[in-house]
Amino acid sequence: MQFLKGTKIYSIFTGTCPVCQEGKMYLESNPYKFSETLKMRERCPNCNIKFSKEPSFFYGAMYVSYAVGVAIAIAAFIISFFFLGLNQNYSFLVIILTLIVLFPIILRLSRNIWINFFFKFNGKLSN
Repeated sequence: MQFLKGTKIYSIFTGTCPVCQEGKMYLESNPYKFSETLKMRERCPNCNIKFSKEPSFFYGAMYVSYAVGVAIAIAAFIISFFFLGLNQNYSFLVIILTLIVLFPIILRLSRNIWINFFFKFNGKLSN
């Protein structure tokens, strides 16, 4: 993943600060610790940028979460129905199970995408 450093994709998939791409945004790296899934640092420990631009900043991530969830559901359907040959009922069950299992990851991914809409990388790569 290091080869993507300096791109928004790196920040989105690693959960690092969108400005410096060094500091971690979340207090807990494991998204499956459900009480800690969305707990974020207020500021980047590396560059001190404030992650939340305003109160309720991450409400917009709900729209991103919807789009990410739909994309994952479509992918689950295509894989289960066309590649695995399951009928529609089982494919629907696969979609539900996939979304339940990936729910914490979808939440974090949507927040990461949302924050990357508003911040940009400062261009300084540290080795």
